[in-house]
Amino acid sequence: MLVIAEKAKKAAIGRRAWLRPEVILMTRKISLALFALFALLATAVAALAAGSAGHPGMGPMSRIMRPAMHGFYDGHKDTFLNTDVSDKAQAQQMHINFSSMLGKVPMPDTDDIYFFQGRTAPGQLPVFGSEPGESDYTPLWHEEIVTWKAGVTPTLLKSDTDVEAAVKQGNLSKSEPHIILNCPIVKVGR
Repeated sequence: MLVIAEKAKKAAIGRRAWLRPEVILMTRKISLALFALFALLATAVAALAAGSAGHPGMGPMSRIMRPAMHGFYDGHKDTFLNTDVSDKAQAQQMHINFSSMLGKVPMPDTDDIYFFQGRTAPGQLPVFGSEPGESDYTPLWHEEIVTWKAGVTPTLLKSDTDVEAAVKQGNLSKSEPHIILNCPIVKVGR
């Protein structure tokens, strides 16, 4: 009986400790600090979601399905999207947007994208003149149409340097139709 009375007395003292003014004040301070921390965190998350972290808001994000193509650059494959072109017929053929304004972009402000026409080596893809991470990268490209000359066996070309060397050797003919494409590279291969 004495043991039960001792336990009841200790429990009562423990409950009274919570009622002391300094304990109540400390509990309130901790609760207020936690509330302020959560409010600050919620505000930061909302600001980032709204784009007010120093960047313009672009609205909510969503996903779409869009065909992606591959091209070579310096021996590896990059993935790109073809979104806009300055030629109306090509826009219809490729099922992309026509943009007459792209045709007004000066050629020196774009980079080469080599398209192979006619016979090609197995696995030949378009070849880029640069890629993201390089100082001269731009998603705007001017088309260079290259064709293997008669009597030449096509070889797989995986870099703009290889393409230009084949042109200089007389193995490829090159033409520039003055068509500008908006084809951002969205994944760099290695």
